Amino acid sequence: MELSLTTRSIGAHTVLEVGGEVDVYTATRLRERLVELIDGGARRLVVDLGRVDFLDSTGLGVLIGALKRLRTVNGTLALVCDKESLLKIFRITALDQVFPIHPTIDAATAADSSGSGA
Repeated sequence: MELSLTTRSIGAHTVLEVGGEVDVYTATRLRERLVELIDGGARRLVVDLGRVDFLDSTGLGVLIGALKRLRTVNGTLALVCDKESLLKIFRITALDQVFPIHPTIDAATAADSSGSGA
């Protein structure tokens, strides 16, 4: 399956909507887009995984790399995910303790605005 990446702004937040499969074959595109957004000035980033069907360790590594990059510029990264199959991956790897994970974009932007971001 192809990877789709769509970006939009909600207030001070940049929302990257990801769709399809994030794996060893597509993760480079995701990494390049995240770097482009951060280098372009995005500091409050929300990655919406709502349309992601599959996420492997390469994809997790890309998200961790983006979080580290944002932290060096005092930015935040929140994830939007309500799919149990993906949430299980974050729990098993304990990355649910690293990333703020919200069920909706509205919840992610509201939580980050109140100062509880990554």
